[in-house]
Amino acid sequence: MIGSLKGIVAGLYDDRAIIEVNGVGYLVFLGTASLARLKNGDAVQLFIETYVREDALKLFGFFSDVERAWFVRLQEVSGVGAKVALAILDILSPSQIIQAVEIGDKGMVGRASGVGPKLAQRIVTELKGRPMPATLYGAKSDVITSAYTPPSEDVQTEEIRRDALGDMTLRNSAISALQNLGIGQSDAMNAVAHAYQKFETDPELNALVKQALKELKS
Repeated sequence: MIGSLKGIVAGLYDDRAIIEVNGVGYLVFLGTASLARLKNGDAVQLFIETYVREDALKLFGFFSDVERAWFVRLQEVSGVGAKVALAILDILSPSQIIQAVEIGDKGMVGRASGVGPKLAQRIVTELKGRPMPATLYGAKSDVITSAYTPPSEDVQTEEIRRDALGDMTLRNSAISALQNLGIGQSDAMNAVAHAYQKFETDPELNALVKQALKELKS
């Protein structure tokens, strides 16, 4: 099994790249965000998850072993395959996935391409309370965030990532506002998560805080 590859980017395609290592070109599948970081001729190290099937052998690449570990963990949920797991990791870092699972926030996960409301609910429900996924190199997945840096040449990927980060900023601001009112962190996080789902589009901070307070009273 291949745990990592260190080589030169020799080709880029819609959903994969060729990484040349000592004269051998490995075809590696990556998420949109990861592909956007690569350029032909760049030296790169990728952490690899190898899938062996009767009719195919596929390599999936990630910039951190933690992301690779969460790629595997996400697929332990019924209905989540490699494509969906990559889509989730395109918009959420491992730490954001942990947060979404802990507070049962299906809205965060549901932003990923190919993830409907029912599947998003299943993901946060089935993963809640489970231990952190095992990494190959000993990194701790609860303290490592995505190393992703939005590339200027990929506007679509940047917009998706910016929307997700803006979403998190709004939620965190609302949580802080509730804590300033004397509400505990856990209660505040759950109230904001449920309140956010009542809006079809991103609300104003005051509106989100007011709805969260209603959730606490209900």
